[in-house]
Amino acid sequence: MEQIAFRMRLNPGQAAEYERRHDAIWPELAALLEEAGISDYSIFLDEADGSLFAVLRRADDHGMDGLPEREVMRRWWAHMADLMATNPDRSPVVVPLRRVFHLP
Repeated sequence: MEQIAFRMRLNPGQAAEYERRHDAIWPELAALLEEAGISDYSIFLDEADGSLFAVLRRADDHGMDGLPEREVMRRWWAHMADLMATNPDRSPVVVPLRRVFHLP
């Protein structure tokens, strides 16, 4: 298992709606993420500036690279696009974060 982290950004005033939509995550999306080898996925919010910090574990043979091609993933991005910074394909703008410390 590999642990990765990344940052995203909410549009101002969208924190409550972002949380509401994730509280009602689509079962088919949750299943797709699990199928792609993703587990223990959390997203944290810095309410001061709208930064989202995500951390997840993925299997060594994960299928994350194929997620953008999956229809349910593209629908989720479209569903969330009004709440956050996105790329032209509506995927969230993601900034990978490098681990600088770990205490096992």
